[in-house]
Amino acid sequence: MKVALQMDPIDRVDIDADSTFRIAEEAQKRGHELFFYTPDHLSFREGHVMARGHRIELRREKGNHVTMGPQEDIDLADWDVIWLRQDPPFDMGYITSTHLLDMIHPKTLVVNDPFWVRNYPEKLLVLQFPDLTPPTMIARDFDTLKSFKNTHGDIILKPLYGNGGAGVFRLEHGDRNLASLHELFMGINREPLIAQKFLPDVSNGDKRIILVDGEPVGAINRVPAAGETRSNMHVGGRPEKIGLTERDIEICAAIGPLLREKGQIFVGIDVIGDYLTEINVTSPTGIQELERFDGTNTAELIWQAIEAKVG
Repeated sequence: MKVALQMDPIDRVDIDADSTFRIAEEAQKRGHELFFYTPDHLSFREGHVMARGHRIELRREKGNHVTMGPQEDIDLADWDVIWLRQDPPFDMGYITSTHLLDMIHPKTLVVNDPFWVRNYPEKLLVLQFPDLTPPTMIARDFDTLKSFKNTHGDIILKPLYGNGGAGVFRLEHGDRNLASLHELFMGINREPLIAQKFLPDVSNGDKRIILVDGEPVGAINRVPAAGETRSNMHVGGRPEKIGLTERDIEICAAIGPLLREKGQIFVGIDVIGDYLTEINVTSPTGIQELERFDGTNTAELIWQAIEAKVG
């Protein structure tokens, strides 16, 4: 197949951690042709969705992991699979790219389905499953957020469309910083904030469960660094081997059919203790760590699902 990767600069990725690199590496192994472009080189030109980038060949050599061909323009409608894999933030640039890719999907398979990526951002999709999540509020109004803080005492406050642990704050009982943080966030953008009741189980780790076409294939545990609330690996979280509990399987069974129905082939969910906190559909990570811990070749499972759909 002809496979195009819409992602952040591939020459800068960590080949031992980046999930997109592992997915592309597996595609090449399976004989698929690869083309790379960044989202700022996606365009609509007189009825055609175009991308400017490079055909690439990959190798697992640090500092020498990609060879790029000459820059060229391609019509994405002529390709079989497009990967929507740039990292958030989930801003208007990201949203615009989903609208453009909508124009060629599903004749050209876009992974994940851009319509539902746009309509199911990570911190909003979980709202459809209140029985699985901790007490949660989305609001911009200070008094509304203050009321939630007064009710639950110890909370997490973060940007609604953030990623990688950026801008995540824990406000414990008696903490007086809510007003200052609210002023700070309100000066940055016009978006609401998300608040959740703090889950003490996070000290034992924030579990990332990988689902392929709605089915769980494994998990890794991300343990916060000493003195840190956030467990994201971007900010020093330590990945550990871990299995799936009965509660994890129950959560996956509840959300899996919806993910499969909406074309979300590669998804990573976050579970703390018994609670679902996020459903990551934009650019989930963790498959290289899972492969090292459990031997599970998630990239292979993803391509088996895609090849079955493309036929």
